Amino acid sequence: MSFLLDVALAAAVAAAGWQARALTGAGAVAATLVGAAVLVAGGWAGGAALAAFFVSGSVVSRLEPKNPFPNSDPKGNRRDHWQVLANGGPAALGALLARDEPALAIWIATSSLAAAAADTWATAIGAWSRTPPRHLLTWRSVPPGTNGGITTLGCLAALVGASLVAASGAWVGRQSALLGAGAALGFGGMLLDSALGGSMQGRFRCPICGQPSEWQVHRCGTPTIPMGGFVWLDNDGVNGLATAAAALGGWAAWLWLGHS
Repeated sequence: MSFLLDVALAAAVAAAGWQARALTGAGAVAATLVGAAVLVAGGWAGGAALAAFFVSGSVVSRLEPKNPFPNSDPKGNRRDHWQVLANGGPAALGALLARDEPALAIWIATSSLAAAAADTWATAIGAWSRTPPRHLLTWRSVPPGTNGGITTLGCLAALVGASLVAASGAWVGRQSALLGAGAALGFGGMLLDSALGGSMQGRFRCPICGQPSEWQVHRCGTPTIPMGGFVWLDNDGVNGLATAAAALGGWAAWLWLGHS
């Protein structure tokens, strides 16, 4: 594919995402950049993995029950530019850095996007769990929506989401070993995301509402009070670290399993 065709295709998909209210305006711009980078470096295989993540993630997000975590303070279902870059930026950057080795670019992009898909699926489907989540690091029961909390249903959904993305990249890229490796790295990325979210992510509380929040300003407009973690590390930062770790894992796995 030519560069201009890659950009045009990425822009068309991003515009469709904006039209479907899956992306904000700034999110669509970021998605165009990410999509073009993945297509340029990873070709059709990278594009297949990206499409599997974006389409499946948009679908399962819409399946999430309304207001599943009443005491949480999420951004919303429309991805902004920070969310797009956190989920797709490491895949795009890693693929571009490995552009001279197309197979490696596919492994990096697919593994990173599998982690992003695993987290999205775990959150959306896990919200339907009838069993309270347990904190990944302490294994104590925690309220739904608590950072670091996982459920059996959410974990199963994460594995499905990661496997879907891994299968897409592996099939189109004709990289059979990528299926198992990408699914495992995607699931591991989701667990890392939960571990970082439950330990290092900034935690805040609104002094007016008394509700917990992930942000330094609560949705009611009141500046929040820090309660733990690093105040500069938000959910987007945690997602970015997890997808970056999966990208590095894809590079290592390619050296071990896919490099011939």
